[in-house]
Amino acid sequence: MPLPAGITKFIGQVSSTIYEVEKGAVARFAEAVGDPNPLYWDEEYARKSRYGAVIAPPGFFGWPMRRGESSDDLKTLVSSLAEAGYGRILDGGIEWEFLKPIRVGDKLTVTSTVKNIVERSGKTGKAVFAFREIIYVNQNNETVTRARQTTIHLVG
Repeated sequence: MPLPAGITKFIGQVSSTIYEVEKGAVARFAEAVGDPNPLYWDEEYARKSRYGAVIAPPGFFGWPMRRGESSDDLKTLVSSLAEAGYGRILDGGIEWEFLKPIRVGDKLTVTSTVKNIVERSGKTGKAVFAFREIIYVNQNNETVTRARQTTIHLVG
């Protein structure tokens, strides 16, 4: 049985958010994950490094400043799937590609695109797989990170 139009309309939908990378947040994140690398907090050390400035640890992108425009709110994808009977959600994994360092002071435009949504049947019943691509671009229009994420929505 094909997915209802209320679900397939999300394929191709794009949303964006602006993130700001702040020095204190970078240092707190590094401390929280137990990474003592001085590139994440020591300005003098970082200035003498090949990066020339304090950088963020991989996986830290700052804090959201404001949501951008989107043609349809992607949060409604989850509620639409729940209404269609797929109320349980599993993390299907995320694949990261770190292309350039993220520096303190960067403003990142984070754009998420729903690439595909498919229904599959298995031993435990039907499941819907949602595939997204997330692109992080700095204020210099450089792509710094790319991610491909899968969420699995189960009946229940």
